[in-house]
Amino acid sequence: MMTLHALWTWLLTPLSGSAVHDISAAVSWHARCMVLAWAVLLPVGVLVARFYKITPKQDWPRVLDNKRWWHAHLASQSLGIAAAMVGVYLIYGVQISATKISPTLTTAHNYLGWSVLALGLLQVLGGVLRGTKGGPSDSQLRGDHYDMTRRRRVFEMLHKGAGYAALALAVLTVALGLVIADAPRWMPIVLAGWWLGVALAFVRLQRQGRCIDTYQAIWGDGLHHPGNAIPAAGWGSQRYCAARFAQQFRTHTSPVTVAHKGQS
Repeated sequence: MMTLHALWTWLLTPLSGSAVHDISAAVSWHARCMVLAWAVLLPVGVLVARFYKITPKQDWPRVLDNKRWWHAHLASQSLGIAAAMVGVYLIYGVQISATKISPTLTTAHNYLGWSVLALGLLQVLGGVLRGTKGGPSDSQLRGDHYDMTRRRRVFEMLHKGAGYAALALAVLTVALGLVIADAPRWMPIVLAGWWLGVALAFVRLQRQGRCIDTYQAIWGDGLHHPGNAIPAAGWGSQRYCAARFAQQFRTHTSPVTVAHKGQS
């Protein structure tokens, strides 16, 4: 049986089995920035945006447009993209000199990394170009989101699709990065456990029906709102009437819509 000391030594040993984990400071901080961005901040921001547009104790549809999810999503995604840009700056032009690294893996990591970054920046651009809000709580009733114009529908499709694609590619990119950096064994183990936890949380919240249509989260279930006359945007997005919502989540709700809180 492996002793605690032997296990600890094995966990600290690089993936290649080398006795020494020797990489430059630039590579080390590049890796930290990218893990922080693509394995922590951005996935958490996606979970919040997908499953917490209506918080568990919110009296929906009496209380609408709860902005906690929006502020959390914006903060996590902004910090994540900023960390990723710092990571790119740190590694740009740096030559990886370790002889044990396969040039093929390095090339694949580079192409995947630039692709992931491009998808991330596309998210930022899409957010800027998403159009106007509109609705009863806005200064103008008509708006791209409230009317669910083509512009808004295209934004919804591209924003969600590119976001999930970026995260999927990021998992592979980070994994290749760990191999290239010859990371200690504990690092991929911890990251694998984290990603498994994120995946399980996603599945659990999806099965609970927590992925609620953004339109309903903001404006409620009233059929007089134009966006409620078309299908919900995005895979797995749920819509509720007040009674079904109360039954599903065992919360006290009222069919009277009275409170709006902000900008989408």
